[in-house]
Parts: sequence; C-alpha cells; structure tokens
Amino acid sequence: MRLIHRFLKTVLFLSLFTAFLGCGEGHKAAADNVSNAAEAAVVKVERGNIADNLEIASEFEPFQEVDVYAKVSGYIKKLYVDYGTHVKQGQILAVLEIPELQQQIQQDEATIHRSEQELARAHEDVNRAQSAYNVAHLTYTRLSDVQKSRPELVAQEEVDISKGKDLEASAEVSAQKAALEAAEQALLVSKATLGKDQALFDYARMTAPFDGVITQIYAYTGALLPAGTSSNKGDSALCRLSQNSLLRLVIPVPERAVSGIRVGESVAVNVSGLNKTFEGKIVRFSDQIDLNTRTMHTEVDVPNPKYEVVPGMYASVKIPLHFSDKVLTVPMQAFQAGSEGKGTVLALGPGNKIERREVTVGLESANDVEITSGLQENETIIFGSLGQYRPGEVVVPKLVEPSRMQ
Repeated sequence: MRLIHRFLKTVLFLSLFTAFLGCGEGHKAAADNVSNAAEAAVVKVERGNIADNLEIASEFEPFQEVDVYAKVSGYIKKLYVDYGTHVKQGQILAVLEIPELQQQIQQDEATIHRSEQELARAHEDVNRAQSAYNVAHLTYTRLSDVQKSRPELVAQEEVDISKGKDLEASAEVSAQKAALEAAEQALLVSKATLGKDQALFDYARMTAPFDGVITQIYAYTGALLPAGTSSNKGDSALCRLSQNSLLRLVIPVPERAVSGIRVGESVAVNVSGLNKTFEGKIVRFSDQIDLNTRTMHTEVDVPNPKYEVVPGMYASVKIPLHFSDKVLTVPMQAFQAGSEGKGTVLALGPGNKIERREVTVGLESANDVEITSGLQENETIIFGSLGQYRPGEVVVPKLVEPSRMQ
C-alpha cells in the first residue's frame, strides 16, 4: 500500500509539472504575437458635415463684350484710347469730324430764325385782323340798333353793307389765326429738325457704354468710320470693349446634377494659373437640357474688381449638389467600395483584432464618405493600405489625423 501511495504522488507531481510547462509556453506564444504585431494607422468614426460636389472646368468670359461702332459716318479727329485702356461709362473714346452735319445744323438754325420771324408776323396779322373785326362789328351793331329804333334815319342798304364787312373781318381773323397756327407748327418742325441733326452730331463724340477695358483697336486717327446702323458686316468698328470687372463662367451641368443647381448659391472657383480660389455665385441657368450634350447651360458670376483674372483663363468650379449635416463619416482611404451603396471597412475589435465590416453608405465627397449603417460613432478603423491587413490579424493601432495625410 505504501508503494502504491508513493506511485500516485509521483504521477500527480509529473502531471502538475507538465501542466505548468504548457501554461508557460501559451503565455510566451501570446506575448510573441503581440510583440510581432504590425503597427497600423487608424482613425475614429466621427460625425461631421459632408457635401457631394460637382467639379467642372470652364473658361472665363467677359460679363459683356461689344464692338463700338459710330452712329454717324465721319473721320477720326481725336482718339483717346488704345489696347488695354480702362474706361468708365460715358468716357469719350474718340471724336469724329463731320463737316456736312455741322453745315446742316447751321441751316437748321437759320430756318428756325426765319420761322420765328414768320411767327411774329403772323401774330401781328392776327392782331390787325382782330382790330379790323372789332371796328366792323361795332359799326354793324350800332347801325342795326339805330335802324330798329329809328328806321327813317338809316337805310337798309347801309346796314347790309356793314353786316357784310363785319362777316368779312371775322373771316379774316379766322384766316390769320390759321396762318398763326401754321407758323407755330413750322417753327416746331424747324426745331425738331435741328434737334435731330444736333443729336446725330453729338454722336461725333463716341463714348463708352459701360465700364470696361479696350481689348482691340480697329481704327486710328484719320480713318473713316462708316455709320454702323446697317447689317453690313463690312462696317468697321472703332474698338472692342470688354467688361472684365465682373466675369462669367459657363458651366455645362450634367443631367444627373441639374436638380442640385440653385440660383444664388456660392461656389468655389479655383484658378490654377494664379494658384488662387475666388468666390463665385450661380446667377442664371437655361432651365432646359441640351438634347445633344445632355447638359444644362449654367452661369456663375465671379467679381474681379482688381482685374486679377483675365478672360480666357481656365478655372475649376466646385458646385455643392447635396449636403448632409452631423452624420457619421469616414475617410475615403479607410473605405473599400463594393456594390452600389455598399462597401467594407476594417474595424478593430477586442484585443485590437481586425474585423471586416460591411457598411451602407450615403453621400460621397472627394475625401469622405457617409456611413448610414454598419459602424458606430468612436469605433476605430484601419486607415490606408487596406490590402495589407487580413481579418483576425492583431495590430498595434496608431491614431492619425486624415486631414494631415497626403
């Protein structure tokens, strides 16, 4: 019995020793796994704002641009502008010499003077006729009254003659008044003719229709400018004037983005040639889809008070189409796209073990994606180089800021 008891103690001791050795090896293996784990960049799932932007390249155009023509034909007597001259509305661009029109104005002034004299004479004629009528009418009235009271003193013949003179004088007054009205109308016609010719002569001073820059000169001092009032394409203009203090960008918005266009919305306009971003505003659109390109004509106005931007420069316009506020977002570098509206991320579970999560997404921007399901706020996910990691792998997390990553 003593031998059996000693044998059992020996077996128990060996069993406990073997178990102790096995436990030590397990702890050693776990320690080795942690020490051999790779370092991984991670980010937190956070709430933020996200916008779906449409980015389109376009070319700056002057807000308005016109060729300045002469209203009347004449020779350029003085030229006040050249290439690149900045002008204000109403500023004189050139003065034309039009001798024929000057002579016509002198004739018009002489005609007005003659019409005024004829009008004065017509007034005198009316006064004279009115005086003669007053005498004739008074004479007739007196004779008529005397005949009624003392028929034997005035013969009927004298009364009839007096009545005839009265009627004749009255008719003369009417005729002179008509002549007076004709003289007044003639004076008005003469003044209107002078006003017309004077207005045409005023066009000899060619002025700027709006604030702008002279971008081309077509004629110089001494050149004959024809009147630009016909549809003849050969008519020569003086210059081309562009309004560059306000520029416009014509954006062909794709059909899918039409519903997101709103008048008055501010947009970011990046000019790569200047390495600068300007603020523009959507001001107008055609409200119709071009059937050939399936796009809608949309215009963005960009103020250019310092004339930094030159028409013809290219710009990249970012138009926000949709916007979500305070939603779960993850960086694009932490997301792997799948089927439409779906994707996967690599999340860290207990013990920093990698788990593959399927997520549902909403809006997407150039840098972030909205997560509608599959993740919770403040969870940790792998950032960048997702193909280097496998589910179940243990990593050492290193929190990074996505905005600082290149």
